[in-house]
Amino acid sequence: MSNNDSIEFAADLAANAAFLEMADNLGLSAILDQGVSFSVDEVTITTDIPEPAALSFLRALASAGLVTEDKNSDENVQGQRFTPCADLADRRYDAGYLSWSLNANRPYIDHASDLLRHPEAALGKYQRDGRVVAISSRWIGSDGFYPGVIAEITRRKPRRLVDLGAGAGGLLIHLLKALPASTGLALDLSAAACDQAELAARQANVQGRLTVAHRSIESLIDDAGPVRGADVVHAGFVMHDVVADTEVLDGILSTCRESISDNGRLVVTDAVPYADNPRERAFSALFTYLHASSMGVSLPSEDGWRAAFQRAGFSSVTCTPLRMPGSRMFVAVR
Repeated sequence: MSNNDSIEFAADLAANAAFLEMADNLGLSAILDQGVSFSVDEVTITTDIPEPAALSFLRALASAGLVTEDKNSDENVQGQRFTPCADLADRRYDAGYLSWSLNANRPYIDHASDLLRHPEAALGKYQRDGRVVAISSRWIGSDGFYPGVIAEITRRKPRRLVDLGAGAGGLLIHLLKALPASTGLALDLSAAACDQAELAARQANVQGRLTVAHRSIESLIDDAGPVRGADVVHAGFVMHDVVADTEVLDGILSTCRESISDNGRLVVTDAVPYADNPRERAFSALFTYLHASSMGVSLPSEDGWRAAFQRAGFSSVTCTPLRMPGSRMFVAVR
């Protein structure tokens, strides 16, 4: 259960987001994610911070309710143990929205006046911290859009998977672990993300089934090799980067349709602008506005997305709303 029931939800959300960002910056997330009891010694080894500082931070987390200090802990500092709270995943999901809104987009917030007064000169002038964007997006995605995508793809049991804009490969690695007979390719423009994906594949012991391609999605128009023969191609929040150029968007979608297997699917997770139902309207408004005013990205409507798939020749398209406000999963059939 999420901590949304707290009387002071806003205060709790702010504190949780700050603590969880600090934990991630320290390298502590990998320990917390395991959901089992851990020692101060494990934390000092993982984070390379002194024992007294580690213990102080962990007790602060315990006071906030993010972990509990085990009653039967060893009396010495190294042996003292803590256990993550049962609803840590829910708290991190909630915190992701605050982190994305206020931290990942901090350059746009700080320079809003310049972006509004001099839009043409300011556009592209202010860059977000890619790591903060990736972390906050991952936290939101953990429950905001990944579950729907994972369910859609795993039920089809594809032999070959491709993830466009794969980042550090987290989604694809999860899918390969769930589908032991499948192989996959992770494509991303960031060299650092590709390096991280290769490392993560080795750590997950799927390196023999995962190929990493350091390329842009636009490059598929001239060389369809990465998507050729794929049963499922997924593109998560990357297609909207090219919607401004209809020729490029149509070229990528057409390449995917022509290259995937006969019964293949293109699964596109993206967003529609200004969703107006009460559940979605606030965050969707911020997501839409920041993309348009600060990134030069005008999100297509649901009909606009459908029209793009139809121009590319897909036989049918379904659209499913996901938990993240404004997000939609489009499944296009070859």
